[in-house]
Formats: sequence, C-alpha cells, structure tokens
Amino acid sequence: MYLLILGLLMALLKFLEFGFLAEVSWWWVLVPFGLAALWWVWADSSGYTKRKAAEKIEQKKRDRIEKHRESLGLHKRRH
Repeated sequence: MYLLILGLLMALLKFLEFGFLAEVSWWWVLVPFGLAALWWVWADSSGYTKRKAAEKIEQKKRDRIEKHRESLGLHKRRH
C-alpha cells in the first residue's frame, strides 16, 4: 500500500513538473508501481495475505469472547 501511495505521489509530482521529479525519467517514477505489483504477487503466492486475514479474524474472536466474559462477570481479576 505504501508503494502504491508513493507511486501516485511521484506520478502527480512528475505530471505537475514539481521539484526534482520534473527532470527524472518516467521509468523511475513508475518503479514503485512495479514493486507494488511484485509485493502483491509474492504476498498472495506465499500465503501472507490469507495468514494476516486469519489473524485478524482470530483477534476479533478473542476480543468478542473477552467482552462477553466481562459482561457476564467471569473476567479474571489480577491482584
């Protein structure tokens, strides 16, 4: 996501001919988009995306269970 935002920012600055990017080749401005595409391919093929989604679901489940325990008065108190 950061690479995509960087690429969009660089493309905008290049298009507006602002700063040092006005004189840089378009190929260098487009590099973050290529890196973002490579990241997404790697993340999907390695299972990173599914693992992170599963972790998020498990955390929501733990939070929901903890909330219900507290509302029932079953929360363990530490002294």
